[in-house]
Amino acid sequence: MSDDNALTQVHPEGEPQIEGNQPAETPLSLDTFAGKVQFRWVPDAEVSSLGQMPFFIEYLKTSGVFENWVNDCPLQYTSPNAPQKRDVLGTILLSVLAGHWRYAHISALRGDGVNPGLLGMTKVASEDSVRRALSAMKEDETGPWLKKHLRASYEPLLEEPWALDMDATVKPLYGHQEDAKVGYNPQKPGRPSHVYHSYFIANLRMVMDVEVQAGNQTATSFAQPELWSLLDRLPQGSQPRFVRGDCNWGTERAMEGAEQRGLGYVFKLKQSLNVKRLIARLLGNDHWVDAGEKWQGLDTELQLSGWSRKRRVVVLRRPLRAGVSEKNKSPNRASKQLSLELPEALYRGVLYEYAVLVTSL
Repeated sequence: MSDDNALTQVHPEGEPQIEGNQPAETPLSLDTFAGKVQFRWVPDAEVSSLGQMPFFIEYLKTSGVFENWVNDCPLQYTSPNAPQKRDVLGTILLSVLAGHWRYAHISALRGDGVNPGLLGMTKVASEDSVRRALSAMKEDETGPWLKKHLRASYEPLLEEPWALDMDATVKPLYGHQEDAKVGYNPQKPGRPSHVYHSYFIANLRMVMDVEVQAGNQTATSFAQPELWSLLDRLPQGSQPRFVRGDCNWGTERAMEGAEQRGLGYVFKLKQSLNVKRLIARLLGNDHWVDAGEKWQGLDTELQLSGWSRKRRVVVLRRPLRAGVSEKNKSPNRASKQLSLELPEALYRGVLYEYAVLVTSL
C-alpha cells in the first residue's frame, strides 16, 4: 500500500491554542452571595493569598455550609451600633484562610474589595470587634455549635472503614494567655505552652476534634474523656475499625477504654526495662517475618506491671544505616529511644532499631 491511502486526522489533539502558545481563555461563571460573577484568569497578573476564594465561596453557597454556620451561631448583639454577625464570622473565616495567627493581622483584609462582598458581607469587621465577639460567646453554647458543623464535614466519610489517629502537639506561648503553663516542651524547655489533643481520620488527615488544654496536661489521661465522648456520640456503623497512637497512649487506661467499647487498637510502647528485656529475649529467634518497609516482625504476649492482664504485642526491627548507627551512639535522649544501647541490639553483625506495639487486632 502507498502513502496515498494514509488515514486523515479528523480531531485535533489537545485544546485550541492562541498566539504565544497560551490556551484560549474562557470566562467562568461563579454563583456567589453577591450574585453571578464572571471569573477570568490573567496569566501575568499578581494574585493574593485569597485569589482563588471565589471558587470556594461558590462551594459554600451551593452547599449551604456557610449560611447554616452563620445562622446557628449563638452570638447575639443588642446594640444598634454593633457589627452584623455575618460580618464578624466572615472576617474570621477570611482571616483564617489567609493564614493569620494574630488579631492585628485582620487589618490586612481591609484592602480586599472583592471577597467580603462575595461572601455577602457589608464590611470587614475590626480586630477589636472580632476579639469582643469571641469573648462574648459562652463556652457551653459555642462548643456544641462548632462541633455540630465540624461533624457535618466528615460524617458521610465514616460510612467507609476508617481508623482514628490521636496525637498531641505542644505550642509554645508568648505573652499572657489563659492556661499558659510550663510543662513538657521539647522545643523550648521552660516556656509556657498549650497542648493540642487532636483526633484525625487516618490517611485523610481530616480533623474530627481538637481539645486545647494547659501546657502541663500533655498526658493522655487528660485527652481521654473528650476522646471517648467523641466516639460514644458516633452511631455503631460509624465507629472506627481501630484507634492508634504513639507511646503515650500505650497505657492500661487507654487500652481498657478501647476494649470496653469493642474497638481495636494499636499503640506504641515505651521502651521500659521490661520491654527491653522482651526484645533481648527475642533477638535470637529465627521466626521473624517480613513486615514491609524493611521491617521484620514477631508477635508474642506481654504483661507489664501496670497492666491487669496479658496482651498481644508485636516486636518490629529493621537494620540501621551506618550513619544512623553512629548517631544513636550519642547520649541524646531522643536517640536513646531508637536504640536499645544493649549488646544484644547488635545481632549477627547487624545493628537493629526496634519498635514494640501493643494491639488487640
